[in-house]
Amino acid sequence: MFFTLIRLQYLKSMRSTSFAKSALAAGFLIFLALVLLSYVFFAGIFLGRIIDQFAEGKDPISFLNSILIYFFLFEFMYRYFVQKLPVVDLESLLHLPIGKKKIVSVLLLRSFLSPLNVIALLLFLPFGVEAVQEEYGVLGLVSWLGTLLCLSWSLHWFMLWFKQRFEDSLVGLGVVFLVVLLSGGSTYMGWFNLGAALAPFFTAATQSILPLLGMGLLLGLVYTLSYRYYVAHAYLEELGEEEEYRVAGQSFGLFSRFGMAGELANLEWKLILRHKKSRTYLMLSAFFLLYGLIFYTNPAYRTETGISPFFIFVGVFITGIFMIQYGQLFLSWNSANFDFFIQRKGGLEALIRGKYLLFLSISGVCFLASVPYVYFGWEILLVHLATFLFNCGILIHVIIYVALWKPKPMDLNKGAMFNYEGVGAAQFLIIIPLMAGPYLVYLPFSYLVNDYVGLLALGLTGLAGILAFRPLSRIITNRLLANRYEISSSFRQEL
Repeated sequence: MFFTLIRLQYLKSMRSTSFAKSALAAGFLIFLALVLLSYVFFAGIFLGRIIDQFAEGKDPISFLNSILIYFFLFEFMYRYFVQKLPVVDLESLLHLPIGKKKIVSVLLLRSFLSPLNVIALLLFLPFGVEAVQEEYGVLGLVSWLGTLLCLSWSLHWFMLWFKQRFEDSLVGLGVVFLVVLLSGGSTYMGWFNLGAALAPFFTAATQSILPLLGMGLLLGLVYTLSYRYYVAHAYLEELGEEEEYRVAGQSFGLFSRFGMAGELANLEWKLILRHKKSRTYLMLSAFFLLYGLIFYTNPAYRTETGISPFFIFVGVFITGIFMIQYGQLFLSWNSANFDFFIQRKGGLEALIRGKYLLFLSISGVCFLASVPYVYFGWEILLVHLATFLFNCGILIHVIIYVALWKPKPMDLNKGAMFNYEGVGAAQFLIIIPLMAGPYLVYLPFSYLVNDYVGLLALGLTGLAGILAFRPLSRIITNRLLANRYEISSSFRQEL
């Protein structure tokens, strides 16, 4: 049955009208995966030397065991965003005269053939052979490495259940945020050292086979949990009904005050919640609000005045992350229904105003969510305020203007990771104004006067852009109207 289903998937791919494009994309992703896995393997080869460099005088094995739990917490996070679910394949096979349990078993086993499942092996095997085997022998190496692999693979099966059960709810996002706090916040704030608490378990794995047996049992339990859940919910009606009611009532009441533009902003918001790719962008925007913790807590980026020039980029990124990520694919999100707006009087103008309204609203929420960074100094709040005004007054128009250059169609139901649909040259060019724009205003005043005058100039420039919103947005609208038929023709190209 396994090879029968593999053959069906092969025929499905071969008969697709976009086979050549899909094959090219798959080849590129395979090459990229091999490159990344080679980096992981080389990191594993030099892991012992890296530990000696950062933990000089400490036993490498004991030190690694004390931080292993943070690797697995990080693995939980990247699996949440990268690991794919077999639901799409399940929907295409349930109508066939094949036992449901067989289909689920085959799909779950096939999902295990993933580059994510060899990362732990490539990273820890060289160190295990070099250090663990030398001190504890082959049995110690097998027990220790087997424990790590079983824990990593348990995360694979657990994530298949977790994402299908909680991915579209606030529970899933809350759990992932909790993992972030456990992985770094608890140790940084001095609440408790999770790595030190669990280090004896990994140390025991080098001397006893009991931890390996325990992790093997956990692997079996998690696989059973995932298998039973998919079998119990493997119905076409149940797989489809979630998409029907997920967005019911999910509207911003504030948008209703802005007429047709507000209605389209509400529609865009529902589009974001309804589709996997746009929803992933929204969740990533929430995670990148923590971006400042990397730099604001690092003494290397602090200056006498407390304002490093690099903080300007961090502020632009934090307060405008959704605008940057979602806005760079400005019209690609609407590629499936773009003709609808062309056929309506004032439809394109209302679409643009609605997107502006949505971008500004979510950027405002991001700014308010970044206010707690004032804990690191009032100058951080001033940086965020100045960059927020600059984003709303200047960068929003620049990003949209560049994104209108030859937009490409996109399938919203596909995931965001390693998905390059809708991406063209314009999406790479956007980085230039994003990086250079704020500094062209800030640096001259910062060097000639001081940092606070530079922030004032940045904020006033953004405020001037906000006051000139109508003529600036009219430039965008006129460009879209002039190229609407060319854009519509490109959107009709099959993905």
